[in-house]
Amino acid sequence: SIAILLYLARKYKTPDHWYPSDLQKRARVDEYLSWQHVNTRGKGSKLFLSKVLLPLITGQPLPPEKLESITEELNVILKQFEEKFLQDKPFIAGSEVSLADLVAVVELMQPVCSGYDLFAGRPTLAAWRKRVEDAVGKQLFQEAHGEIMNINSL
Repeated sequence: SIAILLYLARKYKTPDHWYPSDLQKRARVDEYLSWQHVNTRGKGSKLFLSKVLLPLITGQPLPPEKLESITEELNVILKQFEEKFLQDKPFIAGSEVSLADLVAVVELMQPVCSGYDLFAGRPTLAAWRKRVEDAVGKQLFQEAHGEIMNINSL
């Protein structure tokens, strides 16, 4: 939950880059955290649910045209994410990783786990993901996504 992340960042006085004290940088983090609910999370989880969870529950795959429509909705959001939030910056709020980047990468890994490599053919997005992974630490990043990466083995 975004509320829990913000609470923890404030309570434990985390390093400033996670939730910046600079008002402009903090506004960028807050802007993304507000936007992502119906955009990155909404479209990314919709693809994950439709491609992985619903077929597991119902035993029936989603019709290809429906899956294509959901994927296209996500592609529109990915373009907006790159153009509006990443632009030419290393991270969403500027030169350092923030809570916005953590939330974004988690949401984007869901479609990846369903078999849709949304980073392929998107060098800006792929480079950003690599920077987030490096900032968090490769081992921790892989560990955090380990269970969901194996969802298809259910």
